[in-house]
Amino acid sequence: MTYLWIAIGGAIGSIARYGLGTSIARLVGGAFPYGTLVINVTGSFVIGILAALAVANGRMILPPSARFFTMAGICGGYTTFSGFSLETLVLLHEGKWPSAFAYMVLSVTLSLLAVSVGYSAALRLNAQP
Repeated sequence: MTYLWIAIGGAIGSIARYGLGTSIARLVGGAFPYGTLVINVTGSFVIGILAALAVANGRMILPPSARFFTMAGICGGYTTFSGFSLETLVLLHEGKWPSAFAYMVLSVTLSLLAVSVGYSAALRLNAQP
């Protein structure tokens, strides 16, 4: 049942991402990825709220099923950047500054490298003979 809730939340998050991203692109143009920026920032903000509501000693405890649906599902479908941001925040709160810094640098650097390699490989595969 957990997987079903994550899948439903993921579908909702993906649809929200597409809708907001295309709306912002239409509104301000596509010269800069404002849509993705807004999605990443708002997704990070929302997962921060949800994570705070999930702490065991809080007044409002988000049950596990709601966490899976909202955090893994909706936020995961909306943006994986929110998960990256939360994991970095946890490392910082735990005082693991070197790990947090390494995670940030490695995530951004390796992701840019990976997208570059994937893009270049796909261009070669897709080239006309």
